[in-house]
Amino acid sequence: MDIHKLLEQVKNNEIDLAEAENLLKKLPYEDLGFAKLDHHRTLRSGFGEVVFCQGKSIPHLRDIFVRFYERDTNVLGTRASVEQYEEVKKVLPMVEYDPTSRILSIQKIKKQGVGCVAVCTGGTSDIPVAEEAAQTAEFFGSNVLRIYDVGVAGIHRLLSKMDDIHKANCIIAVAGMEGALGGVVAGLVDKPVIAVPTSIGYGANFGGLSALLTMLNSCAEGLAVVNIDNGFGAGYIATQINRLKNE
Repeated sequence: MDIHKLLEQVKNNEIDLAEAENLLKKLPYEDLGFAKLDHHRTLRSGFGEVVFCQGKSIPHLRDIFVRFYERDTNVLGTRASVEQYEEVKKVLPMVEYDPTSRILSIQKIKKQGVGCVAVCTGGTSDIPVAEEAAQTAEFFGSNVLRIYDVGVAGIHRLLSKMDDIHKANCIIAVAGMEGALGGVVAGLVDKPVIAVPTSIGYGANFGGLSALLTMLNSCAEGLAVVNIDNGFGAGYIATQINRLKNE
């Protein structure tokens, strides 16, 4: 719900007080029984609530998307399956799905991109997590520069892209294996770097734990770390940083 628009409608007598009051009663959250939808989040944080789709039943996910859509808001869902997408599409034909990032979205209002967030990966196997980060940042209004397959095993590839990376307000470094990319990038730039460890790697990678520990133990300044495979978290934080830079 756009509160400013609602108040303008009341002011211009386009909506009566009783109807406005009824809408405002549902503003903090809407109780669906199985879920409590946080319609107030946009006012508090600037971004609406995001739906984590993995593990949700089809009826629940469908109802959640419909109720958010009815509030004239953009809707973002992460970790969605093809089956979930196909079922939501039956009731909301405009929903879009990206199988690489597994992002499910509806954008009623396309946001004009601002600033720049650079998303880098160590290898092509890290791209699904990187795309979750990139598309999250784009959904919330950031311009995104994708720089993929620039891992430290061929560091000349990364160095050749540094002029572009320096233009970004925030850099996301996504890597599995030993996870060195985040620390290397942070040592080369004067912007905040968000490192994302991925679960890509051989046995001793321990499902991303080795990359996570490398990133947490990096001696490079200006490096923050999110959880394993948490591209969404990185994209969200990067957008907040990018937004501050452009205010």
